[in-house]
Amino acid sequence: MTYSHAFEWLAGTHSELPDVIALFGGDATLRSWCLQSLIGDGDITALDGETTTWSDVRDDLATASLFDMGGKRTIVIRSADAFLKEHRSEIEKYIAKPGKACRFVLELDSLTASTRVYKALLKEHLLIGCGSAVDSKAGVTAASRRKFLSGYVAKRHQVTLPGSAADALVEMLGEEIGMLDTEIAKLSLYLDQGEKKIDEALVREVAAGWKGKTVWEITDAIAEGNAAEALRHLDKLMSGGQRPIALFPQMAWALRKLGLTTAIVVHREQRDGRAQNLAAALSAAEVKGNLKRSESQLRALGRGRAKKLLPWLLDADLKLKGSHSQDPRDRFLLEHLVVKLAKNA
Repeated sequence: MTYSHAFEWLAGTHSELPDVIALFGGDATLRSWCLQSLIGDGDITALDGETTTWSDVRDDLATASLFDMGGKRTIVIRSADAFLKEHRSEIEKYIAKPGKACRFVLELDSLTASTRVYKALLKEHLLIGCGSAVDSKAGVTAASRRKFLSGYVAKRHQVTLPGSAADALVEMLGEEIGMLDTEIAKLSLYLDQGEKKIDEALVREVAAGWKGKTVWEITDAIAEGNAAEALRHLDKLMSGGQRPIALFPQMAWALRKLGLTTAIVVHREQRDGRAQNLAAALSAAEVKGNLKRSESQLRALGRGRAKKLLPWLLDADLKLKGSHSQDPRDRFLLEHLVVKLAKNA
């Protein structure tokens, strides 16, 4: 059928989809958004590529949805790189003659253009590139990314984002779409009622504080059990005019990854009955950047606190949007969360 990059795919409309699709590339947020657009109203069965066998997938692919509301059932293999390597011949045969009961989606970190799977999907089905770094071969330019941020992502938050502001965000925060999406959401909270435009001046005023090490310093202090140090950094940011409801998403973004990693470790230990590799769990949780630093933070947190990260963050998020949305309750909530997280289990 064709190749499309996620920037183009998400911004377009699609009436018909092929039976086999591969989402590949290093940006997990783009893969997630594309997958959601592919599912539509149909059911989805998600399988772990590290543990799933082809016989399991084959049976699922032959079973249509019992609750079809107008969309075809989707069978998606997450973290499918190992699955593709193990079952390459079976997948090649299926791509050549796919079933019609379900749609088959492979979610991959990478897919080499020289492989038979890539070539077959390009010819008969669909490939969606999900990388956010500039790559001429993948069809990603600074201009196309700018257009995506100013169009699709800004629209998600009901704001307008000029190209200069989009470029400033990338310059200061990097290329990861999930981080940029979170920052645009945060910036929208700084707009006066009725105002819609996030300009470059606002980006540089608000986002500049996060270009440095502040978030990591808070996270490191929390992991080490140093509540006083974490509160000192937090106070510095809030005294500079940053609101708790805008600060929380940045703190939560880093801590949520650690909580998700812990949940993966616990699940796999219960499933396999043995200790799990922490580096592998960090990779499965799609933790990017300095993995050794994240691993050190988790070990410093300890299992007791790490297991509570996700419910604590969810509780804080709900309260900040409800009972603790106004000053001084919002500040108290954030400071209380930091102390609770930093307290040794």
